Amino acid sequence: MSINATLLIQIIAFVLLVWFVNKVLWGPLSKLMEERQKKIADGLSAAEKGKHELELAEQKAKEVLKDAKAQAQNILSQAEKRGSEIVEDAKVKANEEADRIKAAAQAEIAQEVSRAREDLRKEVASLVVTGAEKILKKEVDAAVHNDMLDTLVKSI
Repeated sequence: MSINATLLIQIIAFVLLVWFVNKVLWGPLSKLMEERQKKIADGLSAAEKGKHELELAEQKAKEVLKDAKAQAQNILSQAEKRGSEIVEDAKVKANEEADRIKAAAQAEIAQEVSRAREDLRKEVASLVVTGAEKILKKEVDAAVHNDMLDTLVKSI
């Protein structure tokens, strides 16, 4: 064999080796590395997206908390206002009730005074008749007596 034939066989063997390595080893290894690189890139983008969403969620949570605090404060102020209104309402009603009771008591007192005056007039009239009887030393007739009492009551 000559150098040319050996060289030609070695070139063919080398080409076959390059083709074999490229087809069987290098191609699948390149695909694996590309897939791995893609997974890493996807993972990094997902992490960035998750981080961004976390920031948005934190901001939204802060806003919701702020709104809840404002709403709670509003509810408290409304409750205090309503409580004050109820107290004022109760005071007004109590004053009205006191005035009504006072007016009723005054009316009752006025009736009692009127009754007492009538009783006093009758007694005064009776005393006047008795006194007149004693002065006149005679008894007055019952009909005349009633007429006289009525006249005295009207005049008093």
